[in-house]
Amino acid sequence: MLMVVIAIINAMQNFSEKLDALTQPGWLFTKENGAVRCHACAHRCLIQPDKRGICQMRVNVNGELHVPWGYVAAANVDPIEKKPFMHFLPGSNALTFGMLGCNFHCDFCQNWISSQALRDPASASSVQYIQEINPKELVRYALRSGAKIIASSYNEPLITSEWAIDIFKLAKENGLKCVYVSNGFATPEVLRALQPFLDGYKIDLKCMTEEKYRGLGGSLQVVQDTIKLAHDLGIWVEVVTLVIPDFNDSNEELWNTSRYLSGISADIPWHVTAFYPTYKHLDSERTPTDTIQRAAEIGQEAGLRYVYAGNLPGSVGSLENTYCPRCQAPLIERTGYSIRSNHITSKGTCPRCGEAIAGVWAEQ
Repeated sequence: MLMVVIAIINAMQNFSEKLDALTQPGWLFTKENGAVRCHACAHRCLIQPDKRGICQMRVNVNGELHVPWGYVAAANVDPIEKKPFMHFLPGSNALTFGMLGCNFHCDFCQNWISSQALRDPASASSVQYIQEINPKELVRYALRSGAKIIASSYNEPLITSEWAIDIFKLAKENGLKCVYVSNGFATPEVLRALQPFLDGYKIDLKCMTEEKYRGLGGSLQVVQDTIKLAHDLGIWVEVVTLVIPDFNDSNEELWNTSRYLSGISADIPWHVTAFYPTYKHLDSERTPTDTIQRAAEIGQEAGLRYVYAGNLPGSVGSLENTYCPRCQAPLIERTGYSIRSNHITSKGTCPRCGEAIAGVWAEQ
């Protein structure tokens, strides 16, 4: 047993050294008496010399905050619907890249091998996925692949925002759109820094109680504030709730989520997605289809114009499609991540009645 423990410690040490070599000085921080106060996420970690923030990826080196830079742990070309975005250049491909680490520790994380790097020894295998690359190479890859969008995802992008911004600057110069797929545990500082480059922001709204959010490592109020501020800043926002049996699937929680979103804007698309047992949350059943349908009906009754069901392709009927909120004409028909038909005009309107459909469309 002792030898196993020593081996784990050595593996984690080697892992951290490799990651620390792939950093450079960041700028989302302030100095405080030799320590640094990180502003990349709402933990606002005060990091002492040679120590790490809660995410384990941002480290104080001689009074400067060093942040992840110059690598990806994954880079794939995916349909934008997989992120999921339903109102953002539908049918387009997104070059999706991710690094390692997260500021949460959700026991149901579906990307835990990358997100829990340096926090869970079981994630140490993620070191094998590291590929060194620079922003120019990543943008060239996107352009060669025919992608119209670059997405930061897989791990929590907020903690690697300096890296993302360096990529997004080049992406925008080359006519690409840029999006985050995030838990939304942001600060106003990082949102305002991202705003000139960020076109879309998919945010997870995991539950509607502070107590449950604290158990995941975050705060409900912060995520709610992020949704509102991102919307107010003109970033296109879509929200996802992973509906987990006996965690957040009660009618009360689903009503509270729906009402909160509709209170900001009835045009925010809400995705209710199905959970499957994973990571450390293995004692719950898969989310039944009727639970997802019930959640979607609640969202519609709460006044949300665009409610979608995910992770159950072909099983949720019209909840994969987009309809005109005024005349109910079918606008986009989908099966899973595939679009069967798209009738929205290039100006983002319904071809039948002329209603403007909220989103980011071809001519925008």
